[in-house]
Amino acid sequence: MYRMGLVYDRIRWEEKALIEASRRLGLDLKPIDSKEIYLSTSGDSRGIKEEFGDLVLQRCISYFRGLHITAILENFGVEVINPFHVSLICGNKLFTTLALVKAGVPVPKTLVAFTDESAFKALEVLGYPAVLKPVVGSWGRLVALVRDRDSAQALIESREEMQNSLMQIYYLQEYVRRPPRDIRILTIGDEVVAAAYRYSANGEWRTNVARGGRTEPFPITDEVVELSIRASRAVGGGVLAIDCMESPDGIIVHEVNNTPEFKGLYSATKVNIPEKIIEYAIKVMKK
Repeated sequence: MYRMGLVYDRIRWEEKALIEASRRLGLDLKPIDSKEIYLSTSGDSRGIKEEFGDLVLQRCISYFRGLHITAILENFGVEVINPFHVSLICGNKLFTTLALVKAGVPVPKTLVAFTDESAFKALEVLGYPAVLKPVVGSWGRLVALVRDRDSAQALIESREEMQNSLMQIYYLQEYVRRPPRDIRILTIGDEVVAAAYRYSANGEWRTNVARGGRTEPFPITDEVVELSIRASRAVGGGVLAIDCMESPDGIIVHEVNNTPEFKGLYSATKVNIPEKIIEYAIKVMKK
């Protein structure tokens, strides 16, 4: 009988739903708190598989924690959803953008600078307003709308004061003129399973549900399916959330999330996403 682990650092609605779905499907899913474990880099893979199972759903909120746990587990022959190379790419906005561009997936115009002086030059090329994002981060944290040169000065100076080398990588995107919403699409393998509009909360330009955004069903079209699957394959596939915007030139992809939250999608679409994820994991184990 196949055994599966679920590695987490916080039990959210999604993790509870996955545990319940696995029970309904008769699967032994073992929750494992990543904050309470330690792992050796050497030894017998049988011990690792005994503790974690044949396959692990990696659901850590912490990008770096999940990435390093995935690297160790894969080294001992444990399959992980999503795999290390997918986690590495999707956890970094620049790596994601490069993968999407290489695959011909439309993205916002993006410039990257490595000093405060070159960041100002890049903003002059992009024009104001523009969007400044951290290369690593989620939930819209530290994403800033740069309205003009004065706001750019304040934002860049504050970043220069941070003792964090990642914050001195200036990932800058054009501000896309769009409706006050974006589109979140969940892909599992080569299937688009759910899609929803995410609307900004009052007084907020970001659409993250974590920031009070609301969701409504989005009609899945052939165009959206083709774009989403291309984006998924570009980063390596798995269980992914593709975040898109409606630009004047059509739908463009601006992020791909490796450990997606799907409570908002579930409430908007009523698609049984947890069961679909568990069923996909079972198929991966049987290959």
